[in-house]
Amino acid sequence: MARQELARFLRERRAALRPREPALPAGPPRRTPGLRREEVAELAHMSVDYYTRLEQARGPRPSPRILDALAQALRLTPAERSHLFRLAGTSAPPPASGVVRRVRPHVARMLRRLPDTGAVVTDATYGVVAWNPLAQALLGDHLATGTVNLARRRFLGGGAVRESSGTEEFGHIAVARLRRAADRYPHDPRLAALLAELHAGSEEFRRLWETRPVHAPGHRTKTIDHPTAGRLRLNCDVLLVPEDDQEVVLITADPGSPSARTLSRLTAEARPGAEARPTAKTQPRTRAEPTAEA
Repeated sequence: MARQELARFLRERRAALRPREPALPAGPPRRTPGLRREEVAELAHMSVDYYTRLEQARGPRPSPRILDALAQALRLTPAERSHLFRLAGTSAPPPASGVVRRVRPHVARMLRRLPDTGAVVTDATYGVVAWNPLAQALLGDHLATGTVNLARRRFLGGGAVRESSGTEEFGHIAVARLRRAADRYPHDPRLAALLAELHAGSEEFRRLWETRPVHAPGHRTKTIDHPTAGRLRLNCDVLLVPEDDQEVVLITADPGSPSARTLSRLTAEARPGAEARPTAKTQPRTRAEPTAEA
C-alpha cells in the first residue's frame, strides 16, 4: 500500500471538488477551494477521524467497500477509481451494476494459443462464458449449450464428469465467490435467480453459505472421473480478468504423469481446427472473437 501517494491523491481530489452536493449541510464561509474533510467523510459514510488518518498517511489499508465509497464521494472517473484501488494495494472490482457475461477478444485469443492446456473463462457467478477444445473434451460436450454454470453443476448435479476433492473443496470456493458476487451485484436478476435455485435445491449450499467462506483465487488440485478417459488428477490455476470480474481457469497435469498422457490423447482427439469458443449469447458475430464489453 502506497500510503503517502494515496494520501496525496485523496487531498488533491478533495481540493478539486466544489461544494455543489445538495446533501451537504451549510457551513461557515470557505477559505480554500474544495470540500472539507468532514464533508467527504459524510458523503462516504465514514468517520471524520478515519478519513483524516487516510489523508495524513496514518490510516490502515482501506477495504474495497471503503474505497468504493470514497470513489463515489470524490466523484472519481473509472480511471481514477482504478488508480485509487492500485494505491491502496488492491485490484478494483467492476462498479456494482451487473455481472459481465461477455468475453474480451484478447482473452478468447489467449485460449486459442493454449492447445495443450484446458482453459475456461467463468464470470462472477461461475457461468462458463468461453472455453477451448481440450476443456470441452474434459468437461463434456454440454459446454456447447452455452448455459453451463459450475456452481449449479457442483451443488445440483448434471454433466457426466464427476469431480472429487483436491487441495481445497470446490464447493467452498464456489460459495465464497458467489457471496462476493452477491455483494457486488445486488440487482443482477440472473444472479438472484441462481442463488434462489441453489438455496432451494441444496442443503449443502445453504450450510456453506451461512459459514461465509473466504477464498483467494490461486492453485488447487482436483481429481475427476471422466466417462471415457477414466480418473484424472489435474492442476487448476486461475488468471484474473479484474476489469470484468472474470477468471481464466487453466487445467493441466503433472508432466510425465498418466494424467498428462491422457490429456495429450484428448488434445489429439479434439476436433481439428477447433477454436476457443464463447457462449453463443455473448457473441453473435463469430465463434473466434467475442464482442468486447463496452
